[in-house]
Amino acid sequence: MFDTARLRDTVLAAWTASPARFREDANAEEDFALGGYRDRLVVELAQNAADAAMRAGVPGRLRLTLADGVLLAANIGAPLDQAGVEGLCTLRVSGKKDEAGAAGRFGVGFAAVVSVTDAPAIASRATGGVRWSREETAGLVAARPELAAELEGREGHVPLLRLPFPEDTLDVPEGYDTVVRLPLRDQAAEQVVRRMLEEAGPALPLSMPALETVEIEVDGRTRTITGEGWHVVADSGTFTPEQVAELFADRPTEERARPYWEVRWAVPVDRRGDMPGVVPGVVHAPTPSDEPLDLPALLIASFPMTTDRRHVAPGPLADFLVTRAAAAYVRLLGELPATPDLLGLVPGLMGKGALDAAIRREIVEALPDTPLLPTICDGVVPGSEARAVEGPAEFLAKVAGIVPGLLPAGWASRRPALTTLGVRRVDLADVVDMLSGEAVEDKDPAWWRSLYEVLPADDLEAIGAIPVPLADGRLVRGPRGTLVLSTEGSLDPSLLGPLGLRIVHPDAVHPLLLRLGAAEATPRTVLEDPLTHAAVSESLNSADPEPVAQAVLALVDAAGLTAGEAPWLAELALRGADGELYAAGELLLAEGSLAGLIDPEVPFGVAAPDLVERFGPHVLAAAGVLDGFAVVNDSDVLLDPAECDHDLDLEDEWLESVLDLLPGLLDADLDVPPVVREFTAVRDLEYVADWQNALALLSRPPLRAALRPMRVIAAGQTVEVPSYTAWWLSRHPVLGGRKPTELRLPAGDPLLFGLYGEAPAGIDETALTMIGVRSTLADLLGSHGGPEELLDLLADTSAEVDRAQLRSLWIALAAVDPARVSPPEAVRAVLKGTVTVADVEDGPVVVEAPDLLPLVEDRPLVLAPFDLAEALSEVLDLPLAGEEVTGAVTSTGAERPVPPEVRSLLPAAPSTYVEHDELLVDGRPVPWRFYEGVVHATGVDGLARGLAWAAGQWGDRLAVAALLRDPARVPLLLAEADLDPTASI
Repeated sequence: MFDTARLRDTVLAAWTASPARFREDANAEEDFALGGYRDRLVVELAQNAADAAMRAGVPGRLRLTLADGVLLAANIGAPLDQAGVEGLCTLRVSGKKDEAGAAGRFGVGFAAVVSVTDAPAIASRATGGVRWSREETAGLVAARPELAAELEGREGHVPLLRLPFPEDTLDVPEGYDTVVRLPLRDQAAEQVVRRMLEEAGPALPLSMPALETVEIEVDGRTRTITGEGWHVVADSGTFTPEQVAELFADRPTEERARPYWEVRWAVPVDRRGDMPGVVPGVVHAPTPSDEPLDLPALLIASFPMTTDRRHVAPGPLADFLVTRAAAAYVRLLGELPATPDLLGLVPGLMGKGALDAAIRREIVEALPDTPLLPTICDGVVPGSEARAVEGPAEFLAKVAGIVPGLLPAGWASRRPALTTLGVRRVDLADVVDMLSGEAVEDKDPAWWRSLYEVLPADDLEAIGAIPVPLADGRLVRGPRGTLVLSTEGSLDPSLLGPLGLRIVHPDAVHPLLLRLGAAEATPRTVLEDPLTHAAVSESLNSADPEPVAQAVLALVDAAGLTAGEAPWLAELALRGADGELYAAGELLLAEGSLAGLIDPEVPFGVAAPDLVERFGPHVLAAAGVLDGFAVVNDSDVLLDPAECDHDLDLEDEWLESVLDLLPGLLDADLDVPPVVREFTAVRDLEYVADWQNALALLSRPPLRAALRPMRVIAAGQTVEVPSYTAWWLSRHPVLGGRKPTELRLPAGDPLLFGLYGEAPAGIDETALTMIGVRSTLADLLGSHGGPEELLDLLADTSAEVDRAQLRSLWIALAAVDPARVSPPEAVRAVLKGTVTVADVEDGPVVVEAPDLLPLVEDRPLVLAPFDLAEALSEVLDLPLAGEEVTGAVTSTGAERPVPPEVRSLLPAAPSTYVEHDELLVDGRPVPWRFYEGVVHATGVDGLARGLAWAAGQWGDRLAVAALLRDPARVPLLLAEADLDPTASI
């Protein structure tokens, strides 16, 4: 029917007449099959099916079956005809060029089969079929000598689709009109087909409206693809001759014969998540191209394509369709349900390619003025008129009448789409600012409470200025500084009026107000309110302080405060018994324990009896009226002059003395000053006259706690320092008219006798040591300034110190770090056997060797064990005796052997010594000298001392002298040495 013989003869004749034509056809087919159409097999089969259905005017249906290495494509619609066969056998010549809406329009799509088969066939039930065979074509070409060279040059490869053969054995499946049969070339071709079938998706029927259903069967498993579940917006039209002339000037002639355009967008009705993976992110024109499109929708448009059918050809026609595509996309958004899912379809400006970016630009330009967004009160409005606020639906409904164009809940995400739409985001803080003036003047307190109930509270700073209605009818900005009356309390708000407090209206009370800084109005929190503080501090200067006093005393009573718990209340103006006004801290309770201790000359008043009767002594004491000693309690106190101020007597001097105790720590670069975690101090000590009874009170709990050392944290270390109270007492004559630091405990260290007076008996000794009374020499030397205090006492001529006591004191002082001691101006020393006080100018020396004593006997001597002499010299900053005299032997003598019996007592004694008739050192006669490693001596006693010193056994000098006088006594002396106690060994 299709006159295939004529078609073959015509083509062969053309090839024979022009072998170059053969080569051209072969190259062109190969380029299309392996280039532009290499992965378009399924698309091109669907395209042919869609065009057949369109020509027949029936809903298109395509079934693709892969089994046993063969792909069958069966479709319904118009059958294969002569023009169709001729179109299949030619390249770039389409039989559908005048059909509006046809998917195929270039005449090369069927070439895609060449990539997978060497023997395609097609047949229609009504008209018959044709087939092609590479093998048979090669045979016919080989029979033409004129083509031999071309065939050899192509290694036997020939065009597949140029020579058709009749086909009468191909059966069309029941229910279909046409079938294409493709025996797949090999396993690789089959894998390619399988992949293309797996990737086929809704884009097929969506891009080809004439094709309603695609069934795919692979190895017996079938799936059906339709365009259902997608929302489609389409626009189309016909070009006028003028438009054709303008827009198609750079397009091929055959395209000008199809003056139609069409744009179609499709998105899934259920748009949760991204576009389905089976829809490639490319432009369909109408079949898939390689032109990237990152918009979240499928675009099918009649864009002009380059010759490889892979990319859109730029030019006026493409620009025209870009504008139509953008307009259709905006219309698509308007047709979709106005839910937050719509934001996922709003594009950004950054595209994946030039075409993508061009479409996006036009869409983005049109969106802000397009009514797309629903509002709570104003219907659907353009993005430029919409406002977005983060918050729950209840909150948004509450403020919808105040914020115009407010979007419903779910729309206020931080997605860039809102900006693209022109929506103005309104921060929560700005919404709070809008709650003012006429917008809320008719809102009652209950409305405000209902607003607090739904107000987003994730960012307290943003809502910190939320208005609060007060009980007096005012509306104030921000809960901070307001008070919420406790329902459990019995406070009458009218009672607190004189304090100037801002009480929240009961109908507006909500827990959120407390989180935002409102204070719960329990008696204690009302007392801590800054306005209460201000009222107290200004009460003495008030024209009528009585109402303030009544309010504050009632609060103190209700709060259950104790004395010293709120020291600032001492400024409260109260009436005295004489009718005058006093600060509470300047009033005494007539029956209080402190009244009998205070100096009568001190200007304290006595609390008015009616106040005592009405509120009771405990309330007045808690308000600062003095019953017993007032105690200051504080925590985390910075030891800084600007921070540590409790209005205590000499507090600045105490602070300076404490900082002096921390020199090493303060040398570090501290971020914060030293800190006292718990600060406790007794105040008004400077007014006490009866110290005997006062100390009895202070040494007992609870006041005793104020005497204990305080712990200071500095540079990460904890150091104990004297408390303020202990420090103050230590510097005042509170013990029988003497300062505690001038006294010692009655049963204290005997080495302190004569240096300190004896403290009075009957007072707790631990309390006495805490206020500075000395107990032991070790504690004295370990205390800050203790070594210098001891040196000052030793330099005091009125102090009584015997020689043995002095030696023990020097031994103890030798162990002190010299850095802790300033050089004394005078020292206690021994001059010619008498203990005396010598000025440094008198030239006292520390003696480090006994053979130097005769050389410095006319100078004040600091005498201590010789092995401590150097350390003591550094502590006192005094020279050693050896640094003041030369000590050179200036006489001559004779070398003598040391008697052998001496070695029984002195194993390390030298073997010889130098005997002098008269030993002179620095011109002065001396009994012995150990000089430059040699013992020089005159007489038995001098020799015994020199040998004992040289042997390092100075303690055995008397025994050596006895031995030298009577060698026969050696056994007895050795026996006596054997009986020495172990401590002396």
